[in-house]
Amino acid sequence: MAQVVEVTEAAVFHVKEMMRHNGEEGSFLRVSVNGGGCSGLTYGMGFETDKSEDDQLLVQHDLQILVSSEDAGILAGTQIDYKESLMGGGFTINNPNAIASCGCGTSFRTAKKAGTPADC
Repeated sequence: MAQVVEVTEAAVFHVKEMMRHNGEEGSFLRVSVNGGGCSGLTYGMGFETDKSEDDQLLVQHDLQILVSSEDAGILAGTQIDYKESLMGGGFTINNPNAIASCGCGTSFRTAKKAGTPADC
């Protein structure tokens, strides 16, 4: 069975670097979906120390990742990567469930859950 979210080795490396820099070693990486943005939904990533009952726990490259059961359907098949370019580096999110996305690249829409569009 495929993981709800796949976090590449490059992305995990940078997440762990951020954890060390922020004193968050041992925390979980929370991957979430929030209402808002130009297309209705936005991605969220952050550190948490507690797992709730409705969270799915994924472990990839020794990183513990939390996804709520509510967000799992929207994120199913999503890949999070880290890419470097001449302008710097950053996380990229490829969600096969997104049917529309915004020019800023942080907002998206799916057929599964609609949000209220707002400015980027």
